[in-house]
Amino acid sequence: MSASTLFLVIAVIAIVGFFVGRHRALATADGSIRRLHSLPQYYGSHVAVLSFAPAVLVLAVWSIAQPLVIGGSVQSQILPSDIPEGRDISLVMTEVRTLADGLSLAVSSGDMTAAEADNAQTFIGDLRDRLGALGVALGGDVRPSVLAAAQSYRSATATGDLIRTVLVLALAGGAFLFAFRQIAPDFRARNTVERAVRVILIGCASIAILTTVGIVLSLIFNTIQFFKLYPWQDFLFGTTWSPSFQGASELGILPLLWGTLYISFVALAVAVPIGLFAAVYLSEYATPRVRAIAKPALEVLAGIPTIVYGLFALLTVGPFLLAAFGEDGVLGVNWMQGGTAVMTAGLVMGIMLIPFVSSLSDDIINSVPQAMRDGSLGLGATKSETIKTVVLPAALPGIVGAILLAASRAIGETMIVVFGAGAAARLDLNPFEAMTTVTAKIVSQLTGDGDFNSPEALVAFALGMTLFIMTLGLNVLALRIVRKYREQYE
Repeated sequence: MSASTLFLVIAVIAIVGFFVGRHRALATADGSIRRLHSLPQYYGSHVAVLSFAPAVLVLAVWSIAQPLVIGGSVQSQILPSDIPEGRDISLVMTEVRTLADGLSLAVSSGDMTAAEADNAQTFIGDLRDRLGALGVALGGDVRPSVLAAAQSYRSATATGDLIRTVLVLALAGGAFLFAFRQIAPDFRARNTVERAVRVILIGCASIAILTTVGIVLSLIFNTIQFFKLYPWQDFLFGTTWSPSFQGASELGILPLLWGTLYISFVALAVAVPIGLFAAVYLSEYATPRVRAIAKPALEVLAGIPTIVYGLFALLTVGPFLLAAFGEDGVLGVNWMQGGTAVMTAGLVMGIMLIPFVSSLSDDIINSVPQAMRDGSLGLGATKSETIKTVVLPAALPGIVGAILLAASRAIGETMIVVFGAGAAARLDLNPFEAMTTVTAKIVSQLTGDGDFNSPEALVAFALGMTLFIMTLGLNVLALRIVRKYREQYE
């Protein structure tokens, strides 16, 4: 039974447990709610939670651990002589898993019996074609060593799935009966359910925290592995980015950092004035009716996928700038050689960031006490003078925090850069030249079938660690500014 089907079965058991538990609670009290310690739905919830939560927890842990255990066991069976020259063990394991999934699909669809799957060496010549008819694409001819490993993987997975199904269903059923027998008029069902809910909430919070810790640790460990293979001085202070999976790579991060900061600066130069002026208008000048229409319309920009912004940069903004600043453009200045450039990506990214600046700034400006505005107007200042000398200075710390949060969003952007800025890593002041960023190179370095343990692949984690530190620093700085100065105006 698959994990998804098993989850649905557990959910059905929990739903049935809710109604059965509520009915039994009323039955034990002869239909009188007053004789019960808790409301009937708490008794039903007790049965449902106890039937659902432990079983789902075991299902989740088992589903995560089983592929790791089986994969490690099968990988230990693959000899170095079974690994083709120039390939990594991880690529061989990918072939093993793909072939094992194909054999399982063939058995489940009836195209192949379990005995045939376990003895597929007899028709290894046409195995690729038979699996291809089921939509399983194999990279090349099936090697006997890979097929043997895939058969072991499939057999171990089938056994593990069977044990998981029996264990999870037994746990769900046993918990159902245990909770059902606990129901009595004096049973404190509400207290039990509230404790269970608190444990579940703590577990969800822990998952979020542990996920963050896991991401950071994965970056740290792989970055350390990279610096064991490549000098950190050349990475941090190198001015040339020229990776080559054939060796002799130059992996200096400075050109990528320059492109990242340059494009982000152009984006903020577009987003900050427009977003701030829009926030001032919406909070100080717009009527409630106009504000109710304009603010949601402005925030729609934040919901547009970045891939759409990238296509907009590639198909619209880039050709428009080239028509103006190219060799044959209307200005005849020959500043721009192609549609991909820092200016293209910066302009489009700035449009994307306008809602971040305007929405946050609008909320911050609205939080300035009305008494400060009334006092300024009472002293004879005009509305514009009040905004300039009272409202904006009072809201300035929050506005600065909003700008820094928008900057961290700009630094982490990828798709707009890929489509609009190009892929050239260079140190140049010309905003009409193609450049690239850290995020774009992270994608390119992890794309393909290269050796994952090579410096050219591990450098992506060093780039990610650098980007993580930059954005974390900006976020911390923004939060400190907001928290330090906000209390002066509350």
